[in-house]
Amino acid sequence: MKAGTRLALYAAALVALFIGAYAIAGAIVPDNVVKKWARASATHDGGSEAGDGADASAAANQPARGTAVAASGYLLSPVAAPTSVGTSGDLSFQVLDADGRPVTHYTTSHEKDLHLIVVRSDGANFRHVHPTLDQTTGTWSIPWSWSSGGTYRVYTDFEPVAENPRPVTLTRTLDVSGAFEPMTVSLTSESEVDGYQVTAEGDVMAGSTSMVTMTVSREGEAVTTLEPYLGAFGHLVALREGDLAYIHVHPEGDEPKPGATAGPTIGFMVEAPTVGRYRLYLDFQVAGRVHTAEFVVEAHRGPTSASTTPHAETSGH
Repeated sequence: MKAGTRLALYAAALVALFIGAYAIAGAIVPDNVVKKWARASATHDGGSEAGDGADASAAANQPARGTAVAASGYLLSPVAAPTSVGTSGDLSFQVLDADGRPVTHYTTSHEKDLHLIVVRSDGANFRHVHPTLDQTTGTWSIPWSWSSGGTYRVYTDFEPVAENPRPVTLTRTLDVSGAFEPMTVSLTSESEVDGYQVTAEGDVMAGSTSMVTMTVSREGEAVTTLEPYLGAFGHLVALREGDLAYIHVHPEGDEPKPGATAGPTIGFMVEAPTVGRYRLYLDFQVAGRVHTAEFVVEAHRGPTSASTTPHAETSGH
């Protein structure tokens, strides 16, 4: 028998064997299960914790939270908003589940069902707001206008309805036409906002948690009238320079009771995923008004084994 003929017969045998194995697998594993596996694989959130026995180094190389349009089986729809400076309208979007249906029920976290963060790609014009949900359509919306042009990142933070809900962070970008002046970014541990002076103390470490303390003063006097805002005395968001990976942490201590006050310091346990520069945004409330202080810090290499803390989150509200 010629060599070419033998090769053709061998290839045909392999094809037959593959078809037989595929048919057996189809009989053993139902189509709905296969589809479920496919959806889980396609929408797996790389920022989630690795499963039991998973390679820690592989988990460390997964994408950071807040850098993808889809995660954990959820997809952020295209975001509708005014496209130019000086135009007013609504910013709106939907969160879709793995079957493409709008999500209409959420787990309340820090007094809200969903937290919306919007910031320009260079870190300017940071906003942390809370849109309204239309239960009939699953559409979130909020009145909106832009103060300057540029490319903006929109982050949606929420917790699905589940027995053990975990935060999900989805993001998209928007281009806005209009005057644009890039922000100069330099390291700073001091911020002044609305007459308040805020200082940040403590080193941010990559791969391990570290304490960052914020101290609020006004005209040289310590501010001791910090009020609870969304169930905490302060909220801290960090964005990594480059890809704007998103980190959200909360202060040390128990959730404050209504009417309680605190200050002048707020302590946060922060964990940066990598070395590099991060922009920090601190929301704090005094006399019913929320103020946002901004900082730029450098994260340095920490211990090789990252510690964990119930107060540090790579996503949250």
